[in-house]
Amino acid sequence: MKQIFSFFICLLLVQFGMTQTVVKDSVQKAKEDSIKMKKLEAILTYPLINAGTFSGDVPVSNPDEIPDPALNYKLLFELVDNNKANEAKDINHGLVEICRIINLHVASGIPVKNITPIIVVHGGALHSFYTRDIYQKKYNADNPNIAIVDELIKKTGARFIACGQAMNFFDVPREEMIPQVKVSLTAQTVLSHYQLIGYKLYEIRDDK
Repeated sequence: MKQIFSFFICLLLVQFGMTQTVVKDSVQKAKEDSIKMKKLEAILTYPLINAGTFSGDVPVSNPDEIPDPALNYKLLFELVDNNKANEAKDINHGLVEICRIINLHVASGIPVKNITPIIVVHGGALHSFYTRDIYQKKYNADNPNIAIVDELIKKTGARFIACGQAMNFFDVPREEMIPQVKVSLTAQTVLSHYQLIGYKLYEIRDDK
């Protein structure tokens, strides 16, 4: 009996030691990532839109592969996810990623006039496009996405199109959404239509 008890004590100690090691490794990695991020922040550029740190790009000297600036870059974004409730004061992470992709195109030498973004909004992302009043009531915060939407429209002519099916499923009435976002019957036909006329699809999801 004592041997069994001793065995379990040893097992617990080993597991505790492994847990401590994992915690220490996680803390160390977090510190290293923080240092790395600060170094990157110092050199990031925002050639068109500044939607926060993660919308910037790192300059690269003398790249070997350069896109043709004379082509028309038709970009189709499928924006699905919404921020967590405690991130209501932050710009939708997917919208930040869209800004980053557009910034990268501009930084690569592509004229803004040759970039045409279409942003298809469905799923939880619909909640990021409430009017100021509705957003304030639901999240007790100003809607930080509206300014970025306006800037994208002003600078690139971006179109925002919401899925009518998802609006019904997620109970997001049209009158509660900002007028900058237009409505389609379904996101699926918007996605198929624009791909058929040559748009490049980017799936903006947390798991991508």
